[in-house]
Parts: sequence; C-alpha cells; structure tokens
Amino acid sequence: MKTYRSNGKLLLTAEYAVLDGAVALAIPTVYGQTLNVENSSSASILWKSYDEAGEIWFEHEFPIDSIVSNSAVDLHNPTANRILEILRSARILNLEFLSKTNGLKVDTYLDFNRHWGLGSSSTLINNIASWAQINAYQLLEKTFGGSGYDIACAQHNSPLLYQLTSQNVPGVKPVDFNPVFRSNLYFVYLNQKQDSRDGISKYKKQGSINPVNIEAISNITKTIIACQSLTDFNILIKEHESIIAKLIGEVPIKEQLFKDFDGEVKSLGAWGGDFVLASSVSDPTAYFKSKGYNTIIPYQEMALFK
Repeated sequence: MKTYRSNGKLLLTAEYAVLDGAVALAIPTVYGQTLNVENSSSASILWKSYDEAGEIWFEHEFPIDSIVSNSAVDLHNPTANRILEILRSARILNLEFLSKTNGLKVDTYLDFNRHWGLGSSSTLINNIASWAQINAYQLLEKTFGGSGYDIACAQHNSPLLYQLTSQNVPGVKPVDFNPVFRSNLYFVYLNQKQDSRDGISKYKKQGSINPVNIEAISNITKTIIACQSLTDFNILIKEHESIIAKLIGEVPIKEQLFKDFDGEVKSLGAWGGDFVLASSVSDPTAYFKSKGYNTIIPYQEMALFK
C-alpha cells in the first residue's frame, strides 16, 4: 500500500489580490488529508472517502476504462464527476498513470470537517498529483484553478509567503511566522462553506486591480511577518480589510456580524464563509458562542510549524 499526505490551508493575507501578484501570507494547518492506494483485482478503482469521524461520506466504483477513455461520462454524482475529472487530468499530464493496473482500492481520510474550507479539494489534488508523479500546480490548473497557494500549503510544513509572477509561476518562501501574540489569535468558523470559485469570479468582475493596491497589500503582508505587538497587528489587519472590501464591494466582516467585538476580525480566503481570524486580548470563545459560532480554534492549535 502507498500512502500520501497533504496539509490543509488558510490564507491570512492577500485574499483575491494574490491572483494579481500580491504577496500573500499563508499557513498550512495541522489538519489535512491522507490518501491510501493498494492493488485489487476488480478492474476498477474502488473509492471510499472517510470524514473526520471515520464515517464514509462518499463511495464509488470507477471502471478503469471510464478513466482512460476520452468518452463523455456522467456519473450522476457531482463528487464522482469531479474525481473522474481529476484522474483524467492526471493522465493527461502523465500517460503512464493508471495505464498498467488491473484495479485499485483507494481510501481518503480527512481529519477536519469537509465543510470548514481548509482544503478538502486542494489536499486531494496534491495527493493525487503525488500518486501520479505529476506537478500538483498543473493538475490544479486543469481542474479547480486558483492561485495555487493551497498547493504550496499542502506541500510545506511551516507558514509561507506566496506570490505569482507575471508568468503565473508560483514563488514560495517559508517564513517563521509564530508571533509573540499568537495566543491572542483565534480562528472562528462562520457555519457555512464558501465556494472560492464564486468569490474569485466576483473579484474578477471588478476589473483590473490598481497596482497601488497590490503594493499596499504586499507591504501589509511583509509588515505583518515582522510585527511584534498585537496593537500593530490589529491596525494592519483592519487596514487590509478596508482595502479588500473596496476591491470586491463588500462590507468588512466585523461591521457585518461583530460590531461589538472588543478586538479585530479579519476575513480569510473567500469572503463570506469558512473561517475568520479573530484577534483579542482575552479568550473570545464565550463571545462567539453567544453569537452562534461554536467552532473557535486557537492559532497554536491550527497552524502547522516545523
């Protein structure tokens, strides 16, 4: 049996703007996904996906012929169709992939709630790329699209700076982002999964981003890396929220939901869902639970470090 493991992801800065070359700060998470592959004599791929509770949430049998052929196939299940697309795209990048197998048993294991938006798709893409011995960024481009920062997180075990060049080549630089005020940072789940593709589409409809904004966001990212006080950090993330809000025509999340919060709240990734970052002098768990948000994870329990 072969086993592949990828880290989840969170984008702390430069959401949306990372697509236009802004420098982003991203963190891999302690949560991730594992993929196991072993041979079988079934002439198919027997696929089972398990959630964080060890329960099967998806199961399908993919005939090998349906993957290696180019004929139109509708499996009448969005998840099955998406996995078929990924496997076929992997074969385009490596024609040897799945060409000499009689059958396989594939099991995937998430150790986070798949609705959390921590990378159930990107971890799968990276695991399949490792299995197929192909470039994960290329596989992402052929399937889900996006900036690729989530693939960088899948492959690295520490926070990182991520930037796309003018040729859309990913630049990744591991950084030591473990601030002295880390115990004052929390991730809060907003009880709904946001489709990042919808958020990206809305952002792109705004037209070309002003290079001044790109530079401003990049500078905030770089300043945050060196930030030594919670007060300065709060100023930076509030400024960041203001810039992004204007770019996408949205109201910052604190103004929408948490006006009375004694601290700062920053949207992450695709605005409107998944996790937000809360900065607070005292433990804000009771506050957020009183608002109906029961998943509050301290930064030190979410972020992956070497």
